[in-house]
Amino acid sequence: MNRPSPIVDLQLATAGEELPPRAELEAWVNAVLVRFPQEARHEVTVRIVDAEEGQALNRDYRGRDKPTNVLSFPFDGPPGVTLPLLGDLVLCHPVVVREAHEQDKRLVDHYAHLVIHGMLHLLGHDHLEEAEAETMEGLEREILADFAITDPYAPLPGSDEQQDDSKDERHNR
Repeated sequence: MNRPSPIVDLQLATAGEELPPRAELEAWVNAVLVRFPQEARHEVTVRIVDAEEGQALNRDYRGRDKPTNVLSFPFDGPPGVTLPLLGDLVLCHPVVVREAHEQDKRLVDHYAHLVIHGMLHLLGHDHLEEAEAETMEGLEREILADFAITDPYAPLPGSDEQQDDSKDERHNR
């Protein structure tokens, strides 16, 4: 089966010189989709927002009144209607920049991780249970390795802690 190329609707609702280029976003989206050949949906909206919009969405949809790095909104169409829409990813640029700096990561690498993480959520993966988390993190590591990006869950050099202080924040539960 020939897979259609992913369609990424990029929406920039914030300014920033370090926003990821469309070509990279499309490559990260495609890297996830090629691992799921049975998935016919291939259209994704990627919206990059400021802290205010990120906080409002996180508050309204997750009950957490603070901005977060990535939110995933799977498309759930009406019964009997088949569309190629997979869903929406919302990335909060100031949070992504802050986390990359705190975790001593290249910003583009952190964006790649969060897009891949969000895409896996759109495809139904989760991390609420330990076994689910291990499966999802394993997929993330494999896909990121295709881009020569190191394990985002590896401890920081000189630290016994994982890079993210809170698994809750890392996974946006």
